[in-house]
Order: sequence, then structure tokens, then C-alpha cells
Amino acid sequence: MKQTIDVALPKGRLGEQVLDLFEKAGYACPAIHEASRRLVFETPDAAVRYFWVKPSDVAIYVERGAADVGVAGKDILMEYVPAVYELLDLGLGRCRMAVAGPDGFRDDPDRTLRVATKFSRIARDYYAGQSREIDIIHLNGSIELAPILGLSDVIVDIVETGATLRENGLAPLETVAPVSARLIANQTSFQFKTEEIRTLCGRLAQQRALREENGK
Repeated sequence: MKQTIDVALPKGRLGEQVLDLFEKAGYACPAIHEASRRLVFETPDAAVRYFWVKPSDVAIYVERGAADVGVAGKDILMEYVPAVYELLDLGLGRCRMAVAGPDGFRDDPDRTLRVATKFSRIARDYYAGQSREIDIIHLNGSIELAPILGLSDVIVDIVETGATLRENGLAPLETVAPVSARLIANQTSFQFKTEEIRTLCGRLAQQRALREENGK
């Protein structure tokens, strides 16, 4: 007997793209498009049950078993390192984690580099790989302001188009890692719902391939 898969979807623009991919993969859910205050939405054939959560919380829901699978950005997985299985790169929400700073900035290896970021673990691991001594300044918003006001030398943050950086006299200096949306699974759920989760993963992989063929 087929088992229902609980799916944590990230709210926002990325979540809408993810839902579209799921529905094209055969997991359509008319109820999720209705105007209502419902929090959980089940597909007509009960193959999956969706619910929306804050993007940064998806991995928590999956790790703790409230959801069997979910979609989280690679940046979240790198920063928090949740105990989940990363099954598939969906190819959505492509951007990059990068070091950025004032245009023309040159690092002086003889002094500690001041790094402002929301992603402290990622920054620490990246510079540890270079044996570079850094001072991490953890901020929760307006990261670009830090080097402008002299609080930091550089920042480590998500860069999509680079427009915000350019408007503030900053530029990408180094790429830390590519970032995109990943399908993740709860470790226990994967053991007990292996067939259902593998089928879902396979269908999503097919849809990703079709998107790439069509250049979308």
C-alpha cells in the first residue's frame, strides 16, 4: 500500500517554482491554489501532503520528522548542516555564495580580515580552508552596509545578479559555492517510505531535465 509523503515547501517565489515542478511531476494539488486559511493540503490521490513553511525552517521540519521531504537552499544546508539526506539538485533558485567587498579591494594577508555575514559557519569553513585568520562579524540584515561604513573589510553573502552590490560600490571578489534548491529527506522516512520517495525524486529529476532542455 502506497504511503503519503509529507512535503515541506518554502514560502515565496522559490516555493511557487518548486510547487510547479512537483505538480508537473504528477503531484498536482488543486486545494493549494484556493484562497483559504488551511495550512495543510493533500493531493487528490493522497500521494503527497503539502504545507508551506519559512524557507530557513524547511530543514528543521525535515530533520525532526514533521516532514518526510522538503526543499531547502544549499546555503541553508551548508550553514546549519542538518542531519538529512540531500537527494537532488532541483536547479531552481540558482545563485552563489560569494565574498564581496569594495570595488578594487586587495586583501592584506598580514592582518586579520574582518568578515561580516549572516552565514558564519560557511565563512569560517571557507577561510579555514585557506588558513586565513578572520574576525567574523555576525549580522542579520543589510550586510552590504558593513564594508561601506568600515565595520568590515568584506562580506560573505548570497549573490544573485550583483545589482545591490554595484549600487553600493561593492563587487563580488570570490565565489565560495554555487547555491540552488535541493530536495532533502528525513533519514528515518527514507528507510520506511523508500519506494515513494525514490519515485518522487525520479519524477522531479525528469522534470528538471525537461526544464533544462527547454532552456527554462
